[in-house]
Amino acid sequence: MRRRSILALAGLALPARAQGLPPAPRPVVMAEEATLRLGDIFENAGRLEGLAIGAAPPPGRRMVLDASNLAAIARRHGLAWRPLSGEERSIVERPGRPVPREEVEALLRAEIARLGADAEAELELPGFAPPVVPVAALPEIAIETPSFDGATRRFAATLAVAAEGMATQRTRITGRAVPTVPVVLAVRRIAVGEVVRPGDVEERRLRAERVRPGAAQRAEEVIGKQVRRPIGADLPFMLVDLVAATVVAKNQPVVMVLEAPGIALTAQGRALDAAALGERLPVMNLMSRSVVEAIAIGPGRVRVTPGVMPMATARRG
Repeated sequence: MRRRSILALAGLALPARAQGLPPAPRPVVMAEEATLRLGDIFENAGRLEGLAIGAAPPPGRRMVLDASNLAAIARRHGLAWRPLSGEERSIVERPGRPVPREEVEALLRAEIARLGADAEAELELPGFAPPVVPVAALPEIAIETPSFDGATRRFAATLAVAAEGMATQRTRITGRAVPTVPVVLAVRRIAVGEVVRPGDVEERRLRAERVRPGAAQRAEEVIGKQVRRPIGADLPFMLVDLVAATVVAKNQPVVMVLEAPGIALTAQGRALDAAALGERLPVMNLMSRSVVEAIAIGPGRVRVTPGVMPMATARRG
């Protein structure tokens, strides 16, 4: 009976001992707020854990508190802790995310466009690193005091970023606005003779200095055309390399169509030359062996004008 009582008393003593653990620095601290509290740095700080001890690092940054720093913090706030080995330290990290560069560039482009810059220019921002804000924050971004030199195309401005949980950041940014032009690029390699389809092209803007004169600038200039030279993926289409797509090949059997008011006749013929849609070509009537000029109206089909005189008569072998 006495032995059971001793065991029961020992069991009741365990929670009390657990609650009385001495304070100890946390090796790694993830600071979610702008202010650090004693309980962020030390475990088992008890009633002192809510005391503010200073500012957390800026979002996306870290700081290291060594044994002497930790001892000073504990002493200043009445926490009973002293370093044992001098090797104790806490690494304090503040999560963050960079402001999207695209948002900064869009605002900056709009501001310098009002000062005369090309609204579609590509912005060079050497050395620019987007500011970092707290992970859950919704930042407010503004461009202040923008300037633009039309002769050199150089610009300067101040980027202001404000968000909850951080002080407003102001960063001076400078760069150059490079003019761009629209171009049509091939999304895959296209062989000689292929007809360009809608899925084969991509419209994009490139630096004007990198685009050769004569490059196609609109998709409608390219789609449906036949290429005279192979074009590699991600390369621009040159207008000189595009021709109307052939709908009738040389020596191809064709249907000759003759239409007049109240009459429509067809005959079998053979194309004596290749032709694109709407182009003229000589066609031989396989029945009469006469050669007439016709117009290509579709794949394997040509139209003969009523009353047209034969161009020649082919000799029978």
